[in-house]
Amino acid sequence: MDCCEAYASLVTSRRALLLGGASFAAWAYVPKFARATEARDPRLVVMILRGALDGLATVAPIGDPDYAALHGSIALTSGGPHPAVMLDSFFGLHPAMPQFARLYANRQAAVIHAVSTPYRDRSHFDGQDVLESGYPGPGRVQSGWLNRALEALPRGERVANALAVGPTTPLVLRGAAPTVGWAPVALPQADDDTAMRLVELYRHRDPALATALAHGLQLEKAAAGDDMKPQPGGNAVTAMRNVARGAAKLMVADDGPRIAALAFDGWDTHANEGGPVGRLALLLSGLDGAFAEFESGLGDRWRDTAIVVATEFGRTAHINGTEGTDHGTGTIALLAGGAIKGGRVISDWPSLKHASLYQGRDLAPTTDLRSVIKGVLADHLGINERVLATTVFPDSAAARPMKGLIA
Repeated sequence: MDCCEAYASLVTSRRALLLGGASFAAWAYVPKFARATEARDPRLVVMILRGALDGLATVAPIGDPDYAALHGSIALTSGGPHPAVMLDSFFGLHPAMPQFARLYANRQAAVIHAVSTPYRDRSHFDGQDVLESGYPGPGRVQSGWLNRALEALPRGERVANALAVGPTTPLVLRGAAPTVGWAPVALPQADDDTAMRLVELYRHRDPALATALAHGLQLEKAAAGDDMKPQPGGNAVTAMRNVARGAAKLMVADDGPRIAALAFDGWDTHANEGGPVGRLALLLSGLDGAFAEFESGLGDRWRDTAIVVATEFGRTAHINGTEGTDHGTGTIALLAGGAIKGGRVISDWPSLKHASLYQGRDLAPTTDLRSVIKGVLADHLGINERVLATTVFPDSAAARPMKGLIA
């Protein structure tokens, strides 16, 4: 097999990705915000943590008298060899997140605690469906709230294409907004001459694929570079940073995407979750590194950026027999970016007394996650409340947009 045949095989295997979208980052139908250096040019990044993040371990209610006993051996403390970073007199941040702590101190990060989607069962599949579809229940639609939010932006100010990074299109991005994909994977790459000859070959055999391939090669060159080549022994921590770095490279360009969504798997910590160090700490370190990559990569545009981090549900307040946590309900949402009015933990705290726990086992949610997301979409991107309640998050009029999240 010669180089052209080999590369043709590679491209054929990528056809679905190039024409169908992907799971980590996307831009679509976004407004052409003002380009002047001094003008506001908003970016929005949505990070989905699949598997259910332990919000009580990430931002610990150390001041709650029932917390330490419930979380037992994995509970965070304000002292000791690996102390939590106290965000205020009550909540402490996991020590694996120094970048988020720095952003919080600089008023560029905030926490919303005791949040949840409307979903109240404990299936990952259904919980992720509700989180990404934006509907009150699972299995109702095949489009996502972010895609519908993009469609709600003024039609006269949209970019023609969307970018998706990864092998499949997540539900949050499915819908009418088209996507083309880029994936940071360890596959052989052809030189520019071979690639262009292949584009010309497909121009006659498959014009749609030829157009998508040409666009994809351009995006790959912009997003990748030497520092994005897969490294031997790479892990989830490195992957989170690499994906964020590639997305930031694309988003910082004047003609680049303004909207992105990233999905990170592996947050289902049933066993050996760990406290200040351990499995969860490693995952949080990767997430923390992703914040740093966006801040560094976006440069001056960081000031116009809002990052929203969400998960399908929380985990049990009491650890189990394997020093992990099981599927729960209430959890946290994290906000970061220069556009965020930060330095705050926002929470109507329900307490961890047994009588206050949801079904006697979970942190009781007191804030609807849709209210948080609506608040960002309204104040950062200018989507009106009626559209948010009827189209972006259907049947959600009772979940009013949270005010004051954007600086």
